[in-house]
Amino acid sequence: MNIAIVGSGYVGLVTGACFAEIGVSVTCVDVDSNKIKMLEQGEIPIYEPGLKELVLKNRKAGRLDFTTSLESVLDKVQVVFSAVGTPPDEDGSADLKYVLQVARTIGRNISDYKLVVTKSTVPVGTARKVRAAIKEELDKRGVDVDFDVASNPEFLKEGNAISDFMSPDRVVVGVESERAKELMTKLYKPFLINNFRVIFMDIPSAEMTKYAANSMLATRISFMNDIANLCELVGADVNMVRNGIGADTRIGRKFLYAGCGYGGSCFPKDVKALIRTAELNGYDMTVLKAVEAVNERQKSVLFEKLGKAWDHRWADKTVALWGLAFKPETDDMREAPSLVLISKLIEAGCAVRVYDPEAMNECHRRLGDAVYYAQDMYDAVLDSDALLLVTEWKEFRLPAWAVVKKAMRGHLIIDGRNVYDPGEVKDAGFEYHCIGK
Repeated sequence: MNIAIVGSGYVGLVTGACFAEIGVSVTCVDVDSNKIKMLEQGEIPIYEPGLKELVLKNRKAGRLDFTTSLESVLDKVQVVFSAVGTPPDEDGSADLKYVLQVARTIGRNISDYKLVVTKSTVPVGTARKVRAAIKEELDKRGVDVDFDVASNPEFLKEGNAISDFMSPDRVVVGVESERAKELMTKLYKPFLINNFRVIFMDIPSAEMTKYAANSMLATRISFMNDIANLCELVGADVNMVRNGIGADTRIGRKFLYAGCGYGGSCFPKDVKALIRTAELNGYDMTVLKAVEAVNERQKSVLFEKLGKAWDHRWADKTVALWGLAFKPETDDMREAPSLVLISKLIEAGCAVRVYDPEAMNECHRRLGDAVYYAQDMYDAVLDSDALLLVTEWKEFRLPAWAVVKKAMRGHLIIDGRNVYDPGEVKDAGFEYHCIGK
């Protein structure tokens, strides 16, 4: 089978590499000529474990190609995946201009049947707009070419995307015809040969499923952060509370970790978009508005803890941050709590020293020389008055506390992810604070 994937960002590139791995001939399309040149030269514009190796392997095998021209490949493919960006508008709604541009390009150029699959996260009703845009262009040409649209939202976790795609817990597909269903079944069956878990449904339900899933996960995070903040006030331990409620099989243990807020490309954008979709349909998503508000507040919790510990005396203070990416195993800093924290620290007059295993270049792109970029985690704490753990990278989990103590000027540790053992840190001579205790 031959397919095209439009958009070579995180979703498009992972999707293309994984489909190529099981023998599909894939052409990844992107309007960014510099990105395409990088990919053709074996350079990967994003960090995702295992992705570079997969791209290079399938590029060498001739199953994975790259181009800037969708028009040039339409005659060769049966399925076109649209994985372009849907950035939020000022009102929080998803901007569909790139999705509709792809649809119009398809309508202007197809000469035989195509299945057009939306992979991007899009609001309910987008498939209808895609169909209308393709049909409008066909009508302008005065031709009648058969096509189908489908919805196939992605559920990839950054840092674990290859495994998620190659062995998914479910594949959600929204279709309108048996022909489309048969094509999507054929395409996904190699991934699910032992346990066929494709869930077919109508297109609006598939579109809604992605938003509902991410919003549910975001809700669990904000709920636990709210509980953690209350635990501190009443003398409870949020880790014990998490174990207690997570043992209930109706609740489960996943996404119940308190911290300094969620970020990334999905949760913040999708929560906003679902709230906006509800508003456009005359409904108020009260719970999700609270989820969003709690998360924005939680991004300031480390700064507030630091201010309380120092009695808000910020003069001549240096703060070290371990972690910049919104989560481990990625260089993604979109909506990252670290950005809010750094902004507040600089505004308060602090010098900031940062280290992250993968996100240093991304941080420099965003912040320039506003912070000191350390060579490693121990360089970051040199002469600092406080150390704040922001992202729970594995290499931060067992630091040499004696080295940290010797390097630091102060003795304050604020654990934004509840990674460390309080007794161990205190025994090493530090003042220790975390979330929800």
